[in-house]
Amino acid sequence: MTSILIRHATALTVDADRRVITDAAIAIEGSRIAAIGRDADLAPLADKAAEVIDATGMTAIPGLIDCHAHAGHGLVRALGSGDIEAWFEACEVLYARGTDVAFWAAEARLTLLERLMAGVTTCVTLLGGGADIYRSDDPAFGDAYCAAVRESGLRTMLAVGPGRPPFPRRYRDSSGTGIDVDFAQQLAVSADLITRHDSILETGTGVCLVMPVYALGGDDAASDADVRRMAGAVAALQEQHGVLLTQDGHRNGSVAYARDLGLLGPHALLAHCVDLTDADIAALEETGAAVAHNPSSIMSILGRCPAPELIGRGIRVALGSDAAAPDRGYDMFRHMAQAMHYHRRHFADPSVLPPGKVLEMATIDAARALGLERDLGSLEAGKKADIVLVDMRKPHLTPPDMPLHAITHFANAADADTVIANGRVVLRGRVSQTLDPQPVICKANEAARAAVSGAGLEALRLEPGTLWGNDQNPEG
Repeated sequence: MTSILIRHATALTVDADRRVITDAAIAIEGSRIAAIGRDADLAPLADKAAEVIDATGMTAIPGLIDCHAHAGHGLVRALGSGDIEAWFEACEVLYARGTDVAFWAAEARLTLLERLMAGVTTCVTLLGGGADIYRSDDPAFGDAYCAAVRESGLRTMLAVGPGRPPFPRRYRDSSGTGIDVDFAQQLAVSADLITRHDSILETGTGVCLVMPVYALGGDDAASDADVRRMAGAVAALQEQHGVLLTQDGHRNGSVAYARDLGLLGPHALLAHCVDLTDADIAALEETGAAVAHNPSSIMSILGRCPAPELIGRGIRVALGSDAAAPDRGYDMFRHMAQAMHYHRRHFADPSVLPPGKVLEMATIDAARALGLERDLGSLEAGKKADIVLVDMRKPHLTPPDMPLHAITHFANAADADTVIANGRVVLRGRVSQTLDPQPVICKANEAARAAVSGAGLEALRLEPGTLWGNDQNPEG
């Protein structure tokens, strides 16, 4: 029986033929798409459908996939007001010693709500970040995040793993007790979370591994021998469970080193990848590792990810938000547009990275990067029913003659009218059906204030005068 029938949409299928179907209908049975085609052909299903959604004036696209983001950042995104060094230091203090389980649960619900209302149905989220501070010291933090994911109805692949030496590192555990955590404990907690929560297509919670990025001879706290020992342990755990392995911050020789450490393969997703060497690109080609390109990130200001060139060489490249952070959120529409402008400016060529490619990078290419292309990333019969209905009846999306162009250049998160994840309506008419916004926002504010105050970082909540004017102006 048809559980949901979407009628009269324009469908950007992102299927193998890249069909654009006007006056389309999409039939959903349970958690999967049963049929997609012309409304005239599927209209008889309406008589027995449990629910019919009239999508007149809307464009249906696959649920958007964000391949790189950070848990925790949603409650500290404004700290330091653009002072990146101060912000990273605050993350280190808060994530290891200044936050409890309630903080991580509140942040999870807040950022999941933001994604839900932006049409992001799947994401890869590192359980921490900043200076490689991951909350894999105690399984309670991962448990709390996964519980919020299941409540939201979305999908999250939660990345957990060891931080950066020196070990042990001081943490405050879920009971509030200060403890010293070493590499072995973080790896054991990660294995526990994988065993209990890694079922992203069934429950919405997936778990993968993260390992800090190292450059040969570039880390004073870890010798090459230490790095190889840690990499070997992480690689063994990855192989044992067959999970994704992600890394955050590759640049200038580190990809080739990761290959030499035995970390790379089709299971690897490497974030940022700016200022790559020829050896780095060769390592990506040889191993089949994928790249999460974050065009709005600070790293993409300090260096350049050669995404169009990598795509041209057959390397899988997906989009990520690198959110939340001092200057970016989870709006993947914004990041699609940013990607086009970023590379077109570099090449001084407005034809580089066309609209269809950036939509692929946030849908089917992202699904391939995660090894989930059989189930996600396009609107096709048999795939999971992850669908976004974008309301085109807006001044900035008018006229609706070229929906692909309009969605990738002009749309934003607020244009997502209806979101279906795993066959379940989680956003209807811009109203969340799973997470109640006001309690979520209230608890998030309370948790952020308590954490920042408890860590003595309240000064970082004040806007400095440097936000006005241009302090880089040599004439000033």
